[in-house]
Amino acid sequence: MTNLAGLLVDSAAAHGSRTAVRQGATALGYTELDDLSACAAALLHARGVRPGDRVGLVMPNIAHFPVAYYGILRAGAVVVPMNPLLKAREIAFTLRDSGTRLVLAAPAAQQETAEAAATTGTACLVAEPDAFEALLAATEPMPGVVDRADDDLAVILYTSGTTGTPKGAGLTHHNLRSNTATTAETLFHARPGDVLFGGLPLFHAFGQTCALNTAVAAGATLALLPRFDPDAALRILADDGVTVFLGVPTMYTALLHAGLPDGFDASRLRLAVSGGAALPVEVLHGFEQRFDVPVLEGYGLSETSPVAAFNPPDRPRKPGSIGLPVRGVELRLVTGTGEDSAPGQVGEIAVRGENVMAGYWNRPDATAEAVRDGWFHTGDLARVDEDGYWFVVDRKKDMIIRGGYNVYPREIEEVLYEHPAVAEAAVVGVPDGLLGEEVAAVVALKPRAHATADEIREHVRARVAAYKYPRVVRFTDALPKGPTGKILKREIVIDPAGS
Repeated sequence: MTNLAGLLVDSAAAHGSRTAVRQGATALGYTELDDLSACAAALLHARGVRPGDRVGLVMPNIAHFPVAYYGILRAGAVVVPMNPLLKAREIAFTLRDSGTRLVLAAPAAQQETAEAAATTGTACLVAEPDAFEALLAATEPMPGVVDRADDDLAVILYTSGTTGTPKGAGLTHHNLRSNTATTAETLFHARPGDVLFGGLPLFHAFGQTCALNTAVAAGATLALLPRFDPDAALRILADDGVTVFLGVPTMYTALLHAGLPDGFDASRLRLAVSGGAALPVEVLHGFEQRFDVPVLEGYGLSETSPVAAFNPPDRPRKPGSIGLPVRGVELRLVTGTGEDSAPGQVGEIAVRGENVMAGYWNRPDATAEAVRDGWFHTGDLARVDEDGYWFVVDRKKDMIIRGGYNVYPREIEEVLYEHPAVAEAAVVGVPDGLLGEEVAAVVALKPRAHATADEIREHVRARVAAYKYPRVVRFTDALPKGPTGKILKREIVIDPAGS
């Protein structure tokens, strides 16, 4: 079966009585999850959703997420997942750009999603726990799974660089099925007895492929945590018997410094996986010593489904390295002109393989710029050592990674420019010991205008998700510019503790 929802159908047939998803006291077996997803598919169909339609999903890591996710896929539709922390204007952009027909929202995201849906004329269904379950129970399940071709879209993940508006990376059923199989079979060696930690956001490629789809493909259990908290994560590690921990560097740092509860036992933990940003070597070693488990780093992007490289579990790993290209994927280093970089030299990572997206939704120009001769150009710079291991050394793009979340400066700058006192603004990342990077804004005010740092912060905070607004705000008479008037971010130097 080509449809990605076939992962659940197959595991329900093979592991029906096993627990598929656990969230606190809620546990769904594979048979139950399969049945609920079939009811969700029928519910969507009854509301006019047809194969190829886009369906938005605005939910945290709760048990309803996989029900809705596989239900959308089962109906032959395309999942458009969104961060439940987004504000209405951000959700509205995604709904409008993707042409979403209907959006499903968790109660916590109801207000912002409903406002966005009203703005765009999109149907909205709020998944209130009791009401949603009653609605599913009253719906006759959809028989079978809608057939889809390998190159039909399964998911559109919205991402962007530092220029332009967010772009929807279109991932096909084949992209996601193959990357999931590679992750489950060759990287995690996942099996039915495994329990995977589900603290990575499922609206993101890392959480979707490496946690949700990998767990389902293996017939394993996914232990969900709606919002990461180190104490809650430790309880899940011990109480649920987690065997595979997946996290971003800030999660590792938090767990490394958290106090262990009395009687803490994580002896079932056999593997820890890190991605999303570079994991400091001292944190890696500290985590391994504290939890007695190897930590393996990998690399990927939304556009690559996401896994492109990984430290293979059956070979020596190198701390600080993203490892080797994974099965079905090729990597090369290229110069600014697209030629192969000289041996030993730093170059831009280009990726080719079964994991590379079909393209950006309705953005042929952006697709042509990013994917050339079948190679996706990542914008990340790397080097390769004598053993063929890859090391990311920098990012060409100005994207900020704050606590594992991507923050795109251009988006925040647009909001800053909406403030009546702001003449010029630039957003950059500054080092942060806990989060990796913090968002900083440098602002030049209009003549005779006045604004405080708190006012600027609150202006942005009211208009974007909480992780995006600049905690650091600095004022300047004028921003540095080049001959053409372009702001030169490389010349902006900020002391986070200074003024």
